[in-house]
Amino acid sequence: MNMILKQAVFAIFMLMFLYSSIHLCFGATDKITTTHFLKDGEANFIASRGGTFEMGFFSPANSENRYVGMWYKNISVRTVVWVANRKVPLTSRTGILKIIEPGRLVLLNGTNDVLWSTNISRSVQNPIAQLLDSGNLVVKEAFDDTGNFLWQSFDHPTDTLLPGMKLGWNFVTGREVYLSSWKNEEDPAPGDYTYHCDPSGYPQNVMKKGSDVVYRSGPWNGRSFTGSQNSRECPFYTIGVFSSKTEVYFRYKLTSSVIVRLILSQNGVLQLWTWGDVKRDWVPFLLIPADNCDTYKLCGSYGSCNSQDFPVCGCLDKFVPNNSEAWKKTDWSGGCVRRTELNCLQGDIFLKYSHVKLPDTRNSRSNVSMTEEECKNLCSKNCSCMAYSNAEIHNEASGCILWFEDLLDIRQVPEGGQDIYIRMAASEADSLEKSDEKKRKVLHWILPLSVGVILVTLSMLIYHRRRRKTLELKKKGRSGFSGNYNMDYNGSCAEEFEIPLFDLSTIMKATNNFSINRKIGEGGFGPVYKGILEGQEIAVKRLSRTSTQGENEFKNEVLYIAKLQHRNLVKILGCCSDGEEKMLIYEYLPNGSLDSFIFDDTPNKVLDWPKRFHIINGIARGLVYLHQDSQLRIIHRDLKANNILLDKDMNPKISDFGLAKICEEDDAGAMTNRVVGTYGYLSPEYALYGKYSVKSDVFSFGILVLEIVSGKSNRKFSHSDHNLNLLGHAWKLYKEGYIIFTALLMNYMENDKESERRKEPREEFRSREN
Repeated sequence: MNMILKQAVFAIFMLMFLYSSIHLCFGATDKITTTHFLKDGEANFIASRGGTFEMGFFSPANSENRYVGMWYKNISVRTVVWVANRKVPLTSRTGILKIIEPGRLVLLNGTNDVLWSTNISRSVQNPIAQLLDSGNLVVKEAFDDTGNFLWQSFDHPTDTLLPGMKLGWNFVTGREVYLSSWKNEEDPAPGDYTYHCDPSGYPQNVMKKGSDVVYRSGPWNGRSFTGSQNSRECPFYTIGVFSSKTEVYFRYKLTSSVIVRLILSQNGVLQLWTWGDVKRDWVPFLLIPADNCDTYKLCGSYGSCNSQDFPVCGCLDKFVPNNSEAWKKTDWSGGCVRRTELNCLQGDIFLKYSHVKLPDTRNSRSNVSMTEEECKNLCSKNCSCMAYSNAEIHNEASGCILWFEDLLDIRQVPEGGQDIYIRMAASEADSLEKSDEKKRKVLHWILPLSVGVILVTLSMLIYHRRRRKTLELKKKGRSGFSGNYNMDYNGSCAEEFEIPLFDLSTIMKATNNFSINRKIGEGGFGPVYKGILEGQEIAVKRLSRTSTQGENEFKNEVLYIAKLQHRNLVKILGCCSDGEEKMLIYEYLPNGSLDSFIFDDTPNKVLDWPKRFHIINGIARGLVYLHQDSQLRIIHRDLKANNILLDKDMNPKISDFGLAKICEEDDAGAMTNRVVGTYGYLSPEYALYGKYSVKSDVFSFGILVLEIVSGKSNRKFSHSDHNLNLLGHAWKLYKEGYIIFTALLMNYMENDKESERRKEPREEFRSREN
């Protein structure tokens, strides 16, 4: 009896084990096959292999209807990113999602009627549906890993654009991929708003309500949308519009492990959300439209919108309201007209308008191979051509766009935008000359009077300033400067910071009048030129007049570089301040910046492993000096490959202290609302929350070490198996049990074109690893 009881208990346990194993196995699968279905009412799902996404049946909000949808698996707030049967809901929990031959994915109701199915152009013998970690549901041949899909959900999005998804047109198939909002929270059926990548004229993104455009991004110039206030660089994703003869599409790609989704809301707002692990909720990062000026053609033809003005709409210069009475009542729909009518037979001119969102390009023509002069000549010969722009097109500086109708949807973009040349009557040239003549007459009388007042005022200011400075120096002494030093810069770097002052004529002679042939680089501060001063090679950093941060960077450079002396910091030789001209003179480092060696194939060969270690060690010594051994604790805040310069012996020197900050000894960190630096090198707490400390530099140093070791750029790194940047790839290798540097080094050495020359070091490295 006991034996029978034991056998029964054992059998029960075995059945329970087998049931749970089968249940877990099916629950964890990422595939739907001809034998494994997805059934509603049985609480089973499919999940992507990495556990990012999950798919099953659900009911939105307070609705009782049932849908097949996809959502993030490991996020506490269920966030649906795709719906299969958004137009035809199930009214009961009897739905079955299954794959049938010859390769169709079908949704059946309780009476086996097909409510929704995929369309295919060919058949396969062993079809499966698989949920990928990218959020793409694909139908394919079971053992085909070539990416030759029969169907994919990325071609049929709902209201959400996931990283890697293409938004645009395939001209071969004639298919457009676009977003469409939900009707409301309870109904995922297509709503009023859609978001498209419009290829007509020149590629740009547009939002529509029904058939009417309500928002336009402006054309893509290779780096950003010219009219968008939000298409800036970001620490965790990159965006781009890609164009060829067969397709045009918009896409964004993640550069970090942050969870991101772009959704078109039911109210017609395009929102970029990031998942906050601290708040355990979605955090809005970007909203479009951003302000009133994002409203399509708000100010009518030839009207210009400026969100900083009140009212926001105004006419372009040399234009007047088409209907003055309506304009006064803030009805700007009639737009503006030229105050002087065109007369093409008598000859027209083109006036330049700068920092604008280029007009709607849907009725424009473009040519990427024209110079500005060629573009102007082409537009001049056609009386229907209303404007032209020598705008950048896909990173091409010689692009030409021509407009043949009234210019619509213009806005001012003070810190961006592009130049446009608008056709005007020839008499407007005379009005410009008359206006200039009046200005000259006024200046003729005003200048002599104002110069005397200014000279007297300056003399008094200089006297009082020097007297105050003398009193301060007597109190503080000249041995150093305190951690709370407040720089009140007056332009005399030689007097305030005790470094040599050179006059402008000397620097102009040294650089051959700032010849373009002497230009060796450019940054946020301005251009850098090579020069010869008293037989010594120098580098001259010249403040650009159009730089928005140059003045502050100039002050920081003088403040920190003049006081800090270390073999691994760039050395300043002097300065020049003459009116608006402000320059810093540095030692010239013939090998340039580190990025030209580690990211370029040709010079990369001279960096053997001892040199790489030498460079890493030198950068570390420079950072230790800044963080611990100098008079102050300095946080560099912009440590990256092109801010590391190399002298003739390949010794590294940290440069560009324009964004540096002083950190008190007892400070754990500081906060800022203005995050500066280079994305890809910023620590997460600084990029996302504005918190920085010496640890921020250490994080940037870690990224830099990865780049030096691997020869790959963190921001530009790509891998066929995932969308991670270099840092994410290294972390993935670490979690998979690899030693990060070993894996990266071996990968680099195996792929080196001169593998035979590196054979001995590689085997030595392997023996050390063993």
